[in-house]
Amino acid sequence: MRAHRTFRHVAVPYDSDEGFLRMVLPRVRHALAEGRQVLVVTDEAKLALLGLDVDTRLASRWYGHPHRTLAAYLDYMRGRRTLVVGEPPWEGWDERESREWIRYESITNAALGGVDATLLCLYRTEFASRAYLTHPEVLSTRYVEPWSLVLDGDLAPLPEPNGTTVITPFAARTLNRLRRSVSDFARQAGMDRNLVASLVLSVSEIAANSVEHGAGHGTVAMWTEGDEVVCEILDPGGGELDDPLPGYIPPEPESPRGYGLWISRQLCDQVLVRADSDGLRVRLHMRI
Repeated sequence: MRAHRTFRHVAVPYDSDEGFLRMVLPRVRHALAEGRQVLVVTDEAKLALLGLDVDTRLASRWYGHPHRTLAAYLDYMRGRRTLVVGEPPWEGWDERESREWIRYESITNAALGGVDATLLCLYRTEFASRAYLTHPEVLSTRYVEPWSLVLDGDLAPLPEPNGTTVITPFAARTLNRLRRSVSDFARQAGMDRNLVASLVLSVSEIAANSVEHGAGHGTVAMWTEGDEVVCEILDPGGGELDDPLPGYIPPEPESPRGYGLWISRQLCDQVLVRADSDGLRVRLHMRI
């Protein structure tokens, strides 16, 4: 059976210095946040533009000989989790050299197949056609990584509640009382019994997380919007979350944290998360 492949070989077309930064910066930052070793190989001007504390090499020296370059990549990647961003200087090579470097790009897929690494190969637009034969993945210049995606309204403050709002404070000793308050409110709004249990569990998980990892206390605001019950948990000790995809990816089985938002996203119709001057808000919507 073929071993699991962790190596990714990705062509990254770009058309300007701004395009270079747009494609590379968020991916380097994400790799650093994951604890990966990062190496960037390009020209001196782009290394200066990047302005991050990572390993760097000049492309004019790194890409001197295809087989020695491949050996250098193997040496750098072997035994550690890495991200490498590389840009061969295609404009400096004649036809024979270009053919040899295209072959090198292809062989890279076999030679590095067992390492835990991502190799992002930068291609100016005029050279991008060379990438399609040799890279299993080609990153669209319009593609945005999940952790960097911002849609219209994502950063806007949450709208104010409309209508009557019931506010219940909570702390460690009052979580049972909070569960009863949420259950009573949802039932009075006409919510199906099974849905009430799901909403109570979702609110309880997030409130408990605030007690254990946040300010230790908070409030839950409850109101109805059309055919929905809305519950907003405010943790005054919360701020921006470290996780760029909170609750979207299941936590590792051995992890003691991260289940509250994951469970809530499974059970509720919509979960919105915002950090503002008052703390961290998690707003849960569930249809009655």
